[in-house]
Amino acid sequence: MMCPNQCTPKEKLLQRINEVSFAVNDILLYLDTHPCCQEALAFYQECAAERRKLMKEYAQCYGPLTVDDALETDGNTWKWMEQPFPWEQEGGCR
Repeated sequence: MMCPNQCTPKEKLLQRINEVSFAVNDILLYLDTHPCCQEALAFYQECAAERRKLMKEYAQCYGPLTVDDALETDGNTWKWMEQPFPWEQEGGCR
């Protein structure tokens, strides 16, 4: 999802989560073959911390994206099931 200038703050935050999540997954693949690379490990730790921060921010503002983030929404752990999935809004299913 490319965000043009008219994206909502929610869409911008979700886009940033997607970007950071991609970096986390990518660096984990690299670390599978280069487990002693301290630079890669430091980059992974930085990205993982950023992802946790962004996921927490999203959960507090819009509801959790995963059940792991449900605790960030005042203990209402099933609230994440009430929001539409991205394909339900963007794909016109609702």
